Amino acid sequence: MFRLDGKVALVTGCGTLGEGWGNGKAAAAALARQGATVYGCDLDPDAAAQTAATVIAEGGKMTVRQCDVTRADEVAALIQACIQVYGRIDILVNNVGRSEPGDPVTLSQDAWDDQLQVNLTSAFLCCKHVIPLMKHAGGGSIINISSIAGLRYAGKPQVGYAAAKAALMQMTTTTAVIYARDNVRLNCVVPGLMFTPLVARLAQKYAQGDYEGFVAHRHGQVPMGRMGDAWDVAHAVAFLASDESRYITGQQIVVDGGITMATA
Repeated sequence: MFRLDGKVALVTGCGTLGEGWGNGKAAAAALARQGATVYGCDLDPDAAAQTAATVIAEGGKMTVRQCDVTRADEVAALIQACIQVYGRIDILVNNVGRSEPGDPVTLSQDAWDDQLQVNLTSAFLCCKHVIPLMKHAGGGSIINISSIAGLRYAGKPQVGYAAAKAALMQMTTTTAVIYARDNVRLNCVVPGLMFTPLVARLAQKYAQGDYEGFVAHRHGQVPMGRMGDAWDVAHAVAFLASDESRYITGQQIVVDGGITMATA
């Protein structure tokens, strides 16, 4: 079950430098393990190359390219490059995202604009170019990585991020309905508090660098008593990419250890 043989998957934000697994790296590896050929991109070419090396070492197929997916011209070139190499895109994983602290008073307009660009416009641009290809090919699966911050206040002052991730979920739902008859499915994976290499950077932004205290606090917020990890996200992505989820569109799979059910 859940095999993806013969399918081509485009994964944005696929890189994680150093040890550990970020959501994009794990998603690329999970899709490749199920038989998909992966085309990945990242703003950091070294991080993308490291992910490709990991996938290839496991026997998978992956090609990568540097790309800033907030730029329309670079996204167009990315899609064209993938088509030139593999001829099709069956799966799109919009994984790019970044959180910056601030509320409407403290967040600068530049930071607000950046949060919308990174967390929302990036997915919009990729969908703009990929949906016509999927429609022409008879269908496909688009998985957008959102966040529980788009559903609830997640304990951090990140209004730009929260607004963008909420908008991403609504964009996903609306677009899914529009293209349902074309068999182009769009769904969101909605991670909660995940224990990835990103946590170290979040500790600098939100906890004055107290990494151990920040990690302990995040574990304690989750009803299951621990954060999830990138593989929890990746396995949900692999399911939504597979034909076994062929009747699922416009939905949100929340991967959060129960935290959103435990908060108002």
